[in-house]
Amino acid sequence: MKSETPRRAGGRNARRQTRSAPLAEHLRPVRAGLEGGQYRPLTQEGMERIHQAALDALEQIGLSEAPQSGIDYMTAAGAILGEDGRLRFPRSLVEDALASANREITLHGRDPKHDLSLGGTRVHYGTAGAAVHMVNVDGKNYRDSTLQDLHDAARIADRLDNIHFLQRPMVARDILDNREMDLNTIYACCSGTKKHVGTSFTEPSFVKDAIEMLHIMAGGEDKWRERPFVSNSNCFVVPPMKFATESCEVMEQCIKAGMPVLLLSAGQAGATAPAPIAGAIVQAVAECLAGLVYVHSIKPGHPAIFGTWPFVSDLRTGAMSGGSGEQALLTAGCAQMHQFYGIPGGAAAGIADAKLPDMQAGWEQMNSNLMAGLTGLNMVYESVGMHASLLGFCHESLILGDDIIGQALRCVKGIDVTEDSVSLEVIRETCLTGPGHYLGSDQTLKLMQTEYIYPALGDRSSPKEWVENGKPDLLANATQRKEAILSEPSNARFDPETETALRSAFNIHLNH
Repeated sequence: MKSETPRRAGGRNARRQTRSAPLAEHLRPVRAGLEGGQYRPLTQEGMERIHQAALDALEQIGLSEAPQSGIDYMTAAGAILGEDGRLRFPRSLVEDALASANREITLHGRDPKHDLSLGGTRVHYGTAGAAVHMVNVDGKNYRDSTLQDLHDAARIADRLDNIHFLQRPMVARDILDNREMDLNTIYACCSGTKKHVGTSFTEPSFVKDAIEMLHIMAGGEDKWRERPFVSNSNCFVVPPMKFATESCEVMEQCIKAGMPVLLLSAGQAGATAPAPIAGAIVQAVAECLAGLVYVHSIKPGHPAIFGTWPFVSDLRTGAMSGGSGEQALLTAGCAQMHQFYGIPGGAAAGIADAKLPDMQAGWEQMNSNLMAGLTGLNMVYESVGMHASLLGFCHESLILGDDIIGQALRCVKGIDVTEDSVSLEVIRETCLTGPGHYLGSDQTLKLMQTEYIYPALGDRSSPKEWVENGKPDLLANATQRKEAILSEPSNARFDPETETALRSAFNIHLNH
């Protein structure tokens, strides 16, 4: 008997070590690109009606204020410039653009393990912005966001498994020159994470320098074009139904430079978009279809994400309400329209109206993030860290959001029903000849890490254990994890030669 005890203990220890070891990517219970699509708030008839209304809007109303270059591109493709200065889009032209659009897009990371495959109902969560304030959880106040804050957000996101990409979540308000800000934004993000990065440009003239910077980071123009790891978040329209002239000129340059573009339409229901949820979707779809025509007229098949991002107003005040149930529905409906067209798309979710990472923020962030994932939204932007209806960003909330997204992704994954998972033989053995419970069964131990996901910071202890553990505070633990991550060097820092080349060519404001 004595000889058996060490073997059993050793076996338990071995099993514990196995369970605590990092899982292979294909065995993880949640990961980037899980298939959603279970939730469908729009019927097929509803999607058809929205589609037809969008085509009518493009053909009959059109969009105004395109730059002359855009007018030239789109009229050459078949758009019609009216005497009122509005470009109108025949149905056949829109259908041609849809036919030429990519059904699958890869958004590259600097490290290939972070590549994102967009299409179908594959779901990816990440940040976006751009907030102008940082949330200080200790003092419960707001301050201007800085370049260092942006770099720190990138470094934190790089370490969070359930955050799949980083789109610039905040503005570096300590850099007053817009060109310097745009270039340093790219540097701060790319030196903080090897995940895919999204950014925007203040003026068209800044794009050339940014592309030069990216060529240096990539190791040459050919390597950049082979694997562009930064995309352009482009607000090419000013709702309702107007092109944003300078943003369109930025988009033209990005397309020619081989940079993927996010065609972002961000009307606000009841203000710059119709108040009905269906009407807000119609306008966003129409504007993004015009964007697809624009891209098609420059370079057919260029990677473009269908970025229907309509927001919701609290109609009592007119203020934006990103944490509302209506916003969650609006985003889910947009995701369905992306699938209706069979093209990669993105929209906003996870926005909190709450000013701090509190209970209100939790329900607001989880509600829309879960619905977006269940609908199969390819790119869920704004999903973590955003407060005060996009005015504030919080590092602690970014960290806590990783737990929220983990739980949302577990719901997206759904229930696996197989001969093994229905567990009839395990039930038979446990009830007829076994101990009458499943706690130590081989099946339970085997599935402990692959069927279940566990929060990194969420507390599941009993009240007694909670007291014994010193009554751990969720926000304090998030701050502690933030400080631990930021105490270590960035995993994404450039090699010395590249770093020297970047600092020789550009005025880099960050000091390492």
